[in-house]
Amino acid sequence: MSSASTPSPITEGRAQAIQTKLRALTGALNQVLFGQARTVELVVVALLARGHVLLEGLPGLGKTELVKALSKAIQLKQNRVQFTPDLLPGDITGNPVLQESPSGERSFVFQEGPLFAELLLADEINRASPKTQSALLEAMQERSVSVFGTSHRLPEPFFVFATQNPIELEGTYPLPEAQIDRFLFKLSMERGDRSVIEKIVQHRDLGGEVTVEQVMTREELLEASSLTREVFLPPAVVAYIARLVEATHVGNSKAADGVRFGCSPRAAISLAASARARALLNGRVYSNFEDVEALAIPVLQHRIIMDYQARVEGVNGATVVNRLLEEISPDGVDLPESLKSAKL
Repeated sequence: MSSASTPSPITEGRAQAIQTKLRALTGALNQVLFGQARTVELVVVALLARGHVLLEGLPGLGKTELVKALSKAIQLKQNRVQFTPDLLPGDITGNPVLQESPSGERSFVFQEGPLFAELLLADEINRASPKTQSALLEAMQERSVSVFGTSHRLPEPFFVFATQNPIELEGTYPLPEAQIDRFLFKLSMERGDRSVIEKIVQHRDLGGEVTVEQVMTREELLEASSLTREVFLPPAVVAYIARLVEATHVGNSKAADGVRFGCSPRAAISLAASARARALLNGRVYSNFEDVEALAIPVLQHRIIMDYQARVEGVNGATVVNRLLEEISPDGVDLPESLKSAKL
C-alpha cells in the first residue's frame, strides 16, 4: 500500500478505466433502488474500501433488494440469514458434523454455515441474542471463523450487510459498541417522494423478481479494491481526518458537548479508506477535503455515544458530525498526539 506522504503509482488511465466499471455498477443498482442514489454511491464506496455496512430503515424500502441486486451485478455468492432470538452462533458459522468413512472410521468434519459467502445479508441483526451477534465479530474483523479451536478462512471478498428497524425495538438487543465499530458505514434509508413511489408502482410487481445484468466480475472488484489502496492521501487530508476524529471527544471542540465517548483511531482509518474509495469512484488518483466531508457522517455517526441529557434533547451522532464540519476547518496539517501512531 502506498504511503500517505508519497504520490501513488496508480495512473489516471487506470483510475478512469475502473471508474467506467464502477459507474456501470451504480447505474445497475439505481435501476433497482429508485430515489436512493446517495445510498447506492456509499454502498459502492464500501465495497472498494472492503467495509461492512449497517442499513437502517423501515420495512419495504428496498434494503434486501439492494443486496440481492448487488450480488447479481457482480455475481457474488450471497447468503441471507434472518436473525431471530433463538438463532445460535453455530447456525451462522457452521458446526462440526460426525461423519463415517467407508472403512467405518468416524470423525468430525466442519460443515460451513451461511457465513461462508462473499456477500452476507444479516437481516434484522438486532433481533438476535448478544451471543449470536458476537459470532460475527471475528468474521467482520479477521475474515475468519474459529470453531472448536480451528480457524476457517472466509471467502475473498467478504462483506456483511446488516439491517435493522429503527422503530420496532420490542424483543431486540442493541448492538454493542465493539460490533458497531466494525461497520464502515451506518446508512439510513428514507422513503422516497411521490415521484419515486410512482416509478416504483410502474416498474415493480408484488412478489416479482427484479432482473439485474452482470456489469462487473469478482476479479474486477478485487482489482478495484486493490487500486483503492494506491489512491494518494495528501498530508493535509490526513491531518483533517485526524482533527475531525480528535474533535469528537469532549473538551476538544464545542460540537462534542454532550458526547460521552468519541471515535477511536479505527474511525480515522475507516474515514481514510473510504475517502480513497470515493476518489477512485470519481476517477481521481488522489483524495481531497470534499471526500472527507461527504463521508464523515456515515463513517463517524454510529461511533459517537451521547450522554443521557443529549439523547433526551434529540442530539445524535449525525448532529455532532454536522457541527464538527462547520467548526473544524480543513486548514492545518498538525496531527494530534493521540493519533500519530494510527496507521492511515
